[in-house]
Amino acid sequence: MSESNSKTPLIQSKLPDIKLSVKLKYVKLGYHYLITHVMFLFFSPLVFLIAAHLSTFSVQDLHDLWDHLRYNLISAVLCSAFLVFLLTLYFLTRPRPVYLVDFSCFKPADARPCTRQIFMDCSSSTETFTEQSLEFQRKVLERSGLGESTYLPEAVLRVPPNPSMAEARKEAEAVMFGAVDELFEKTRVKPKDIEILIVNCSLFNPTPSLSAMVINHYKLRGNILSYNLGGMGCSAGLISIDLAKDLLQVHPNSYALVISMENITLNWYFGNDRSMLVSNCLFRMGGAAILLSNKRWDRRRSKYQLVHTVRTHKGADDRCFSCVTQKEDSTGSVGVSLSRDLMSVAGDALKTNITTLGPLVLPMSEQLLFFATLVARKLFKMKVKPYIPDFKLAFDHFCIHAGGRAVLDELERNLQLTDWHMEPSRMTLYRFGNTSSSSLWFELAYAEAKGRIRKGHQLWQIGFGSGFKCNSVAWRALRKVNPAKEKNPWINEIHQFPVDVPKFSAI
Repeated sequence: MSESNSKTPLIQSKLPDIKLSVKLKYVKLGYHYLITHVMFLFFSPLVFLIAAHLSTFSVQDLHDLWDHLRYNLISAVLCSAFLVFLLTLYFLTRPRPVYLVDFSCFKPADARPCTRQIFMDCSSSTETFTEQSLEFQRKVLERSGLGESTYLPEAVLRVPPNPSMAEARKEAEAVMFGAVDELFEKTRVKPKDIEILIVNCSLFNPTPSLSAMVINHYKLRGNILSYNLGGMGCSAGLISIDLAKDLLQVHPNSYALVISMENITLNWYFGNDRSMLVSNCLFRMGGAAILLSNKRWDRRRSKYQLVHTVRTHKGADDRCFSCVTQKEDSTGSVGVSLSRDLMSVAGDALKTNITTLGPLVLPMSEQLLFFATLVARKLFKMKVKPYIPDFKLAFDHFCIHAGGRAVLDELERNLQLTDWHMEPSRMTLYRFGNTSSSSLWFELAYAEAKGRIRKGHQLWQIGFGSGFKCNSVAWRALRKVNPAKEKNPWINEIHQFPVDVPKFSAI
């Protein structure tokens, strides 16, 4: 007996381990394939039977069918007219397709990069920060994920700094006109062809407005529809896309120009409130211009087609309005405050956004698993973990707002993304910093420069902003993007990326 017991472990060790011999991810892929093609598998036998039956028709059977239609002419005409009416109603009421013809990102001159040491030197030279505040900024920078080539406006880098209204306008003009000039050059669209203009800048809202500055500079048409969005944070860029989509539904054969940017000059914080000092360490100079069209003949030259837009405003409690806000401290200094509740509120907003977007983009296999888990938890009170859908089955590329390393780490964990999926966001944060609402377009430009965009690819842009807002836009690539023919901010240095970004890098 003892001998048999002693041999048992040896026998068991030779048995195959199901976790090692069968990779569950392949089982899930098989389930996904089965559910995705279930309608095809169901109707294939039916189509085969109908085809087999039609193949038995003789010439006499066809002649009898013609006689039946001829002697029931009224019924045939009514059915045909009803079918034509339904087709006409469908084509008149379906949404107009919205195409992204092209976009451009503003890249400041290489003569004024802001290394981390230059940032610390400028902060020290202002003589307004305490030693504790300077040390805090150093620690944030060392863990921020920002590299040595980000950009700040001249007024901030100057010693002493000159945060005036004139300098803020100078920065806005450089960013907006730089991006729009390149966009017009790439698309060969004339300024007079623009029917809709949307400019979003959260923290700088002068009079005349930024949109008025663009109209005056490019001498846009007098009856242009002009919108200036302010105070909406880093997600305002996707809100602008959603607004442009709605306007293009009611204005046929139109071009919409969207400009997404943020202004650093007048929003640099010179106090010692730590929650407001974080924004100094993360926000950098940048902007983007996007050309949208609903002209059907633009489909052939456009890069992407708009698939879905989802806006989520999580305003259930006071935390939401204190996460990302512009406020004044006890000394009168104004800056952007980032609350510790940011991650929890962002998570709540993202969950709501996923619940809305999921049924629109996820394959049926993932929707069934999500629904089954929801029923088990809510109806049967079973203690099972919430099922997080695999959005990698719906999207090929992810552009997540480069708000900071903590945000990207949390999104990577929650959405179960790989390093390859997160690469555009992390490299954008490293190379350009947090450029607010335009960061999503720097990320898409990175994917294009890497030659990753293929025809039919689906991509997901996720933006977070004050309020608290979580907005999504889904695009489908209409053609392969050839990086050799592209002009974007990465193209001359894309061979240097990706780079390893350590979690801590001493200054």
